[in-house]
Amino acid sequence: MTGGGTAVTGGGTAIALELLVHGVGGATPEKMLNDPRTERVTGDDIAAVFRRTGDLDAEHRTDRPPGEPVQEAYVWSNLTSGNGARALWLLLLPFMVANLAHWMRPPTRGHTRTVRLYGLLVRLTGLSLTVLMAAAACEVALDLAAWQCAGTRACAERNSWLGFLSPDLSGDGWWSLPGRRLALAAVVPAALVGLLWYLSHRTWSAYESARPRHTGSPDAAAEEDEKAEEADAAGPGEPSVSPHRPRIPAESATTALGRPGFWFGRRLVARLRAAHTAAGLLTVAAALVGTTLRHDRGTGGPVVLDLLGILLGAALTAGFAAVLWVVCRRGRSERRIDRELDAHLVRRLPLAAVALLLLAVLHAGWARPGWQSARGLPGDTVFGALTLLQGLLALALCVVAHLLHRARPEPRSAMRGFGGPAVALLACALGGVFSGGISQRVADWLDGTGAIIPGPPVLLTWQASVIPPLLLVLLLVVLRLARGTLRLARAEESGVADDYPKETADDGRTRRIARTRAMATLTDRAPMLVAVTALVTLVLGAGALAGALATDETPAQAAAGVHPFVQGAAETAQALGSWLIGLGFILFVASGRRAYKDPSARRTIGILWDVGTFWPRAAHPFAPPCYAERAVPDLTWRMATWTEVTGGRLVISGHSQGSVLASAAAWQLTPEVRHRVALLTYGSPLERLYGRWFPAYFGSAALGALHEDVDCWRNLYRVTDPIGGPIRLPGDCGPEVDRAALADPLAYGRTDLHPLPAPILGHSDYQADPAFAEERARLLARLRPEVPGQRPQR
Repeated sequence: MTGGGTAVTGGGTAIALELLVHGVGGATPEKMLNDPRTERVTGDDIAAVFRRTGDLDAEHRTDRPPGEPVQEAYVWSNLTSGNGARALWLLLLPFMVANLAHWMRPPTRGHTRTVRLYGLLVRLTGLSLTVLMAAAACEVALDLAAWQCAGTRACAERNSWLGFLSPDLSGDGWWSLPGRRLALAAVVPAALVGLLWYLSHRTWSAYESARPRHTGSPDAAAEEDEKAEEADAAGPGEPSVSPHRPRIPAESATTALGRPGFWFGRRLVARLRAAHTAAGLLTVAAALVGTTLRHDRGTGGPVVLDLLGILLGAALTAGFAAVLWVVCRRGRSERRIDRELDAHLVRRLPLAAVALLLLAVLHAGWARPGWQSARGLPGDTVFGALTLLQGLLALALCVVAHLLHRARPEPRSAMRGFGGPAVALLACALGGVFSGGISQRVADWLDGTGAIIPGPPVLLTWQASVIPPLLLVLLLVVLRLARGTLRLARAEESGVADDYPKETADDGRTRRIARTRAMATLTDRAPMLVAVTALVTLVLGAGALAGALATDETPAQAAAGVHPFVQGAAETAQALGSWLIGLGFILFVASGRRAYKDPSARRTIGILWDVGTFWPRAAHPFAPPCYAERAVPDLTWRMATWTEVTGGRLVISGHSQGSVLASAAAWQLTPEVRHRVALLTYGSPLERLYGRWFPAYFGSAALGALHEDVDCWRNLYRVTDPIGGPIRLPGDCGPEVDRAALADPLAYGRTDLHPLPAPILGHSDYQADPAFAEERARLLARLRPEVPGQRPQR
């Protein structure tokens, strides 16, 4: 070290650091640093920074070659992958998809109330999914098992483990009364809600509790809470008014990712966790109270029980009102690091729900002579109301998204701003598929003949019956996409010949390259597939709801006596839909488990999962944990502390999802540090996926501001890459950031440099291209001077 905190090399120039960040699928530090001898510099077993063993004391050595950077590798793969048990996180997919909808809103400046309304509608959609999950668990445990099967002699005999609940088999057994059977079965959905609460709390502590780097004293920050709240109301893009809080630099005002509290949503997650936990428990209590109250009022039972049921119903109504108030009252607070917790609310709301559930259990367990379970519980009313509510929320989101998009259109925005509403609707559809799939499978398991018990609610059967038509429409869309891809592949063959003009033509080789290029474009046509799926789901879902309410019969029963073709189609759709929904659920879980064990399978679906868990939990607290709330502060702390201690500059080099983490971390730096940072991205989905689907955060304005903030930025991509692409900045900024598409494969045929056939790399091994070393050397050369290099004049 020299005076002033500047580390120098043997040539007297400030030392440079190259910080490597891997992408989807993970990588080992040995592979990233191309050295078998590596050691952890900082971090833990979940995420850490590594160096070569010989570079551990690089800042203190004077014999280091001038201009040679120190390389470090940030390995974060354990944040998103691990043992096979994490495949169970895939069961939280509807919650994750709903959370994505929050971040897909169109960009805007101002329109604060409209933005808040958008966030509120998404949070309400997430709350409806929690209630749907709890209702589905009640349907399985309370209705199918405890009420229908245990109350039917034939079903109880077939499932001997329910014998002690059956009045026909146990005689006067204590648990044989219907209310007590329901009270005991309520343990299952209550335990499920408790498990989700525990997972949400534990994953927050393990993954998302890293505090962002900030300045300012806690005492001064506490005094400015009220002013910070006023800044939150100023709308997106306006800097904080608090002099003691970290202010949003002017260069970062175009994106919220530069705000101090963006990656620390502890307060909101805690509030939502309390609200959703209470909502789940209150749903279980409502299932008990609704059943007992209907019996007491219908049979003229004891006045005391009837009165207690009415009081419990009123208390449950007040509890749901409190949950709605908590969800509607407050959204994310990003302009400051929100250290506080609503401790009384977080503790008391779930405890109050537990108390009401215990009272409902005691009320249901009271002996009611002559009460017998007949038919099924009225689940159609609950599931019908939830389906209608979710449809209305999706339509309201469409209106709000259209207003925001019309105020500030983003040309490359997916689905013209309707991406968020479409994804929210698909989240609800996934929740319905999970609910219907579990209910259908459990009913088939309990009732092998299909005629012993009534089975799940009629609406769930209707929803299962629309699965085959939906898949048929999607098949037609896929066939259209395949046809377009084949045409594009034929057209690309001439482009391949132009890219390798001196090579002897090989028809097979040309077709393979052209096919790979055409297949890579399917990513750009994903919005059409999502739009068609959402629209068809909305129409078919509305039809299923109308059919269930109009007939109160299954599709096969409703079609009885109509034309034989219609009847056969209805019976086929009902049977096929029931099996498809169950089979799809099983295959989904199995494929998820395989993805966490098989690296090749993980690479196939990893980008979708990593995109989903990149974003903080803003709409649903039971979504899988956000790894970026650990990774972004890690990178920010490393870059800021290294530049402060050494006075040097650094290149942060990100591949695929690593480029998104690198960009997010760069936005969190102060302007002084950002001006000492060069950005090298390759195989980057920054514009192609994030810019199109999340335009409010990675749109053209945000990426343009990032280009102005950092010292320099170069981006590498291939036309054969299905994930990465150009940044597409307008004007002269485009060529300054984007290098022309890299050749892939590096050689068409056998050459002196490539005596064996060169592979088509697609999204991998960008370092194998000579252009990578060239661009890296250019960035390092630019960073060597003691003052930042001048940008080309535009």
